[in-house]
Amino acid sequence: MGFEYELLQQQDSSERTQPPAGSRRKGGSKGGGGPGGSNLRFSFICLVVSASLLIFLLGAYTDSFHPIIDGIAGRLGYHEKIYAVVIDAGSTGSRVLAFEFHHGTLDGRLVLDYELFEQSKPGLSAFAGRPEEGAASIGKLLDLAKRVVPEAKLSQTPLVLKATAGLRLLPPAQAEALLAACRELFKSSGFLVNAQSVEIMDGTDEGIFSWFTVNFLLGKLTGRNTVAALDLGGGSTQVTFAPRDVSQTPLYKEYMHRVPTFSSYVEVFTNSYLGAGLHAIRHAVFTHRAAENQTKLSSECVNPIIHEKLFRYGTGQYYISGKDNPKATAENPVVDYELCASIVKQKLLPTLKPKPVTLKQHEISAFSYFFDRAIETGLVDPMQGGETTVGEFVSKSREVCAEANADQPFMCVDLVFISTLLEEGYGLKAKTPLKLYKKIDGHEISWALGCAYNILTSRENAMKHK
Repeated sequence: MGFEYELLQQQDSSERTQPPAGSRRKGGSKGGGGPGGSNLRFSFICLVVSASLLIFLLGAYTDSFHPIIDGIAGRLGYHEKIYAVVIDAGSTGSRVLAFEFHHGTLDGRLVLDYELFEQSKPGLSAFAGRPEEGAASIGKLLDLAKRVVPEAKLSQTPLVLKATAGLRLLPPAQAEALLAACRELFKSSGFLVNAQSVEIMDGTDEGIFSWFTVNFLLGKLTGRNTVAALDLGGGSTQVTFAPRDVSQTPLYKEYMHRVPTFSSYVEVFTNSYLGAGLHAIRHAVFTHRAAENQTKLSSECVNPIIHEKLFRYGTGQYYISGKDNPKATAENPVVDYELCASIVKQKLLPTLKPKPVTLKQHEISAFSYFFDRAIETGLVDPMQGGETTVGEFVSKSREVCAEANADQPFMCVDLVFISTLLEEGYGLKAKTPLKLYKKIDGHEISWALGCAYNILTSRENAMKHK
């Protein structure tokens, strides 16, 4: 994998800390309140209760006063700011996240203070054959990051670009030309860079960093109550969770990874299913039974009222129309749902190996295109996110496919895909709840936060061992 997973320390919305490992009040007394054995036992019980109460109050004191003390230290100017900049070069767009941290006053852990999130379209892969233009699009994002990072800190601030499925799907020579152009840009950026600063990110890293980000922001990096993370991109989808009993699922063994947390580590299953992204499945469905270089396409998953709507995928441009079907009439144009679903299954299900069969045992958080399509169809609040179910996604897909909507020409195929992915691909039941997020406590749900933590902690640990 592209990164060594160092000790990633936990921060929740109230910046809580755990009581020191093994913090235990030592003490005892001889004798008791009287000569009787019952008095001695009573005294011993009181001692145990008192010690337990003291430990509890100590934990509460730490939880309550750490953010207060840390806040006072910050107002007095004792916090030294630390920065990291991550470029997420995705299949449909590039995003820059510039993070500002400080070390906690009491325990030295990294505390996230602020982040910049900006994006541009199209994605880096759209510039295949034009690497200089691709690098220029990234340069504009770097200019935005420099507004966050003070000039005096630039040379100390790590900068990385991690490309995801979009570049993985390009011919190797085209992908490498884009990466080489970005490396040249980085050399003159003023940021702290090295030979690994620009690269195609392994899908395993993408899944683990996303899982870390969600659980970190929810304050659940404990191993026993972590949530599963479902990330849906344009070219691939990632599933990451901590199985309760790996011995029951031997097929998971080669997909298991040990991820350090604040007090221990968590064994997680993660897999990136390349070709199972939202745009990748659109492309597979639209080109079903089409000639190799055909760009004007008709699809059973698009309403018959749609004519030559532009769809970009990678370096290609396609013009998509709906296809007539026996269920559609001039008065009631609809998509043949069952026919569309059968094509989606044919394209999707072979990409999902191994199937995450124990995912259903976990609380699930989903984001990226899961969130986007849910808010665009009214399943959750567009500002706050919220909770829906697999069954509600399925019902909404049937509802959307039965409506003629030229403003959302591809929503039918997108929702049929998401419903099939969740229900048949992941084996989730209709009643399974899904918590959908774009942000938690004002912070974007992105693998970039986990990546930034990994870079900074790895660098600090390396410096300690010099």
